[in-house]
Amino acid sequence: MAKTLFDKIWDSHVVQIVDDGPTQLYIDRLYCHEVTSPQAFAGLRARGLKCFRPERIYCMPDHNTPTHDQDKPIEDPVSRKQVDTLAKNAADFGLTHFGMMSPNNGIIHVVGPETGLSLPGMTIVCGDSHTSTHGAVGAVAFGIGTSEVEMVLASQCILQAKPKSMRITVDGQLAAGVTAKDVALYIMSKITTSGATGYFVEYAGEAIRALSMEGRLTLCNLSIEMGARGGFIAPDETTFAYLKGRPYAPQGADWDRAVERWKQLKSEPGATFDKEVRFDAADIEPMVTYGTNPGMGIGITQRIPEPQNASDAKALAYMQFRAGDPMIGQPVDYVFLGACTNGRIEDFRAFASIARGRHKAEGVTAWLVPGSWHVMEQIRQEGLDRVLEEAGFAIRQPGCSACLAMNDDKIPAGKLAVSTSNRNFEGRQGPGARTVLASPLVAAAAAVTGVITDPRTLL
Repeated sequence: MAKTLFDKIWDSHVVQIVDDGPTQLYIDRLYCHEVTSPQAFAGLRARGLKCFRPERIYCMPDHNTPTHDQDKPIEDPVSRKQVDTLAKNAADFGLTHFGMMSPNNGIIHVVGPETGLSLPGMTIVCGDSHTSTHGAVGAVAFGIGTSEVEMVLASQCILQAKPKSMRITVDGQLAAGVTAKDVALYIMSKITTSGATGYFVEYAGEAIRALSMEGRLTLCNLSIEMGARGGFIAPDETTFAYLKGRPYAPQGADWDRAVERWKQLKSEPGATFDKEVRFDAADIEPMVTYGTNPGMGIGITQRIPEPQNASDAKALAYMQFRAGDPMIGQPVDYVFLGACTNGRIEDFRAFASIARGRHKAEGVTAWLVPGSWHVMEQIRQEGLDRVLEEAGFAIRQPGCSACLAMNDDKIPAGKLAVSTSNRNFEGRQGPGARTVLASPLVAAAAAVTGVITDPRTLL
């Protein structure tokens, strides 16, 4: 029987299948950050256990790190304790730790691919739902809970029921000004945030193959927001070109052998998926959300739809929007460029393409946060820092920042933020904060005009 790529990777990592129970699955890479790992390490200590394969585990603080003065002690005591605890746990258990100010520090879902720690054919887990990001390199990557982190630390395996498979195909070519972020928001607006629940999603089609690796990382990052267990894209020449020469990628003859293996990582002709969905790239325009979940999105030229139920009405009330009003022209207080969704160099290039020759609008607060120190260095090498500074923008230090209200970068209550992050739940960016999810181009257009603006008018 022809096999899907998901079947190939999953089946090759099965240690044993428990009768009437879950599968024991071998894990190639475990990433640990400071939020979900402390209890897992405490569990090991309580049982007198060591990490089974410490060389396959990498630790990095990102959620609680401030985006300024990282060379100084963290002021917030809760954040400081979590970051310090991760450093101690990594030292005690002999694990690689990329601490603050390390050249390899940043958001773990940005650093993994950019260093070559995340590779095709791997199984990758982390105590964070957006682990699905790493699927962009052709890996089976998914988030796990704290007890499961402990399980992988102790055994390098996890007990997991095998998800169903779904293929989402996007045919045709994306128009100018339409990005991978728009593709993801468009898909969610059509299938809802529960449309992929219980599935692992493979993205396919001409529009997907045309995406850069960074665009693919954005798309796979947002798979979890569709309800999926994870999302991935079959590796191809775009993948190999991106990974070649990365510090942790195979080198020399090992690289050549790895690429030959990776070329086999694709769904076979005739492979059967549990569910198939198709979209036409021509139907997608720059997207914005108007409600309080990522599936409440519309094309930027459209008007806010009438609420279909009490939940929709509540969301509109929270966002202070009215059905029938356009999103274009809505006043903006904050703009956030960053997160594991859109904190990479291509996102800064896109933002700078709009900002160049213009200036930040009066009254707008903008936080531009690279996803890693490597991205920061690329920004400087390409002179984007000068372009952005001339336009009135300041670049902050790497971290999760305003994606979630776990550090200093919180949006004040009632203020509207156009954000390149992944979630717009009530209070996600700060108690009472209002979030409109969008691409870096839409964020930049809002930052220089002060209102939600179609970026195609500024390109």
